[in-house]
Amino acid sequence: MPLGNAEPEPVAPDDQDVVQRVLAGDVNAFALLMERYQEYVLAIIRRHAPPNQVEELAQEVFIKAFKSLGGWRRSGRFRSWLASIAVRTCYDFWRKHYRTREVPLSALSEAHREWLDRALTDASETSWQDIARQQEAREILDWALDQLSAADRMVLELVYLEERPVKEAARLLGWTVSNVKVRSFRARRKINQLLLQEGRHS
Repeated sequence: MPLGNAEPEPVAPDDQDVVQRVLAGDVNAFALLMERYQEYVLAIIRRHAPPNQVEELAQEVFIKAFKSLGGWRRSGRFRSWLASIAVRTCYDFWRKHYRTREVPLSALSEAHREWLDRALTDASETSWQDIARQQEAREILDWALDQLSAADRMVLELVYLEERPVKEAARLLGWTVSNVKVRSFRARRKINQLLLQEGRHS
């Protein structure tokens, strides 16, 4: 077939167009946004929530986004707005989790303490990213994060594990920059003390 007769491929509507359609009453158009950002939202939640909660939290994120579409500022990127909803949904999950937890936190296993003692002795400057990449070390880090408040946990994950700029972490959490700075400093000191204390107990 001659190229001149080929029909142009349809152009996908941008996020603002889709949002306007939804707000105008075409609620089914929201499925376009869900399809477009599903993997993006899942990736965020996987970094901040237990594996068995990821799907449910992702659904919650899109429900919240749908209900608050009218509050999205057109001057900002829809993707960034959705990311902040995802992060805050994870934060809310941990707040609820800690409030309803009845089983006392268990201590580290002897094997974990031995590993931690070696790590503290051999590599006191091991980066948080290096720790997160090692299975045994990640288990220890998860245990330590579980000792902190939901706020401390989220700010540590964003600023130190994901290495996001403080300004970006503040935007995602809906906090002030100064609050993130203070929180991250105090939270890192808390978790370092926890790890040092457990290491000495080995």
